[in-house]
Amino acid sequence: MAIITIITDWHSGDFYLGAVKGKILSLLPEVNIVDISHQLPAFAYIRTAFILENSYKSFPKGTVHLVGVNSEASLKNPHIVVMYDGQYFIGADNGIFGLLFGEKVYKAVNITKNETTFPELEVFADAAVYLARGGNFENLGTAYQNLYHPAPMLPTMDNSVINGSVIYIDSYSNVITNINKEIFEKVGKGRRFEILVQSNHNRITRINKTYNETSNGELLALFNSGGLLEVSINKGNAADLLNLGMNSVVRIKFFDNPERDELKLV
Repeated sequence: MAIITIITDWHSGDFYLGAVKGKILSLLPEVNIVDISHQLPAFAYIRTAFILENSYKSFPKGTVHLVGVNSEASLKNPHIVVMYDGQYFIGADNGIFGLLFGEKVYKAVNITKNETTFPELEVFADAAVYLARGGNFENLGTAYQNLYHPAPMLPTMDNSVINGSVIYIDSYSNVITNINKEIFEKVGKGRRFEILVQSNHNRITRINKTYNETSNGELLALFNSGGLLEVSINKGNAADLLNLGMNSVVRIKFFDNPERDELKLV
């Protein structure tokens, strides 16, 4: 069965999603429409890229992803379709796809047709249905290269410190950072460590494998399914209680002093 996913920054009270779904179903009644996420903060391209990165890999080849976030076209940010690993991504080249694919090998075409305030309905829906029917990707437009790459939010580090930041907050108020397991192990080299969340008062001295290894209400850290360091409060709301938001600082310090209590990765 053909699959078209939709991710937007529209709110539930808007008519936009209903209109787009209605058009898709009118053109292809048998399609399976999947809502990845909606009500994202307006123009939140970093958050959108994060959600897509952690969801598209679960879909089968041939899936078409319609991205309705910051979707207005311009000379610098045209409407495009990206083909990667047998899946298709439709949206504006506003930084989402640059963050999503980085240096990966992809193909893209420019599908900008005309000026419109509702490209999801007037441009993306038609392209999505065409692809879902098995249409030739390259017939949709002209070849397009050099995706727009905004400056990524990367952690900084030296021999004993990693300075990271919050890049996503989920519905449980868990905060996800830009510190991945590879960087943690590369800098840490098995040494003792402290994770400092926002200030020196919030300290974590171990990495959990699961949330329940820590008592209810206690602060914890673990590497999530995407390999990124996540800070949480078991059965609590870490972002709310610790006043954490996007770009809040999370720092990891590593120690060589053998006299300190042993802090280890478990």
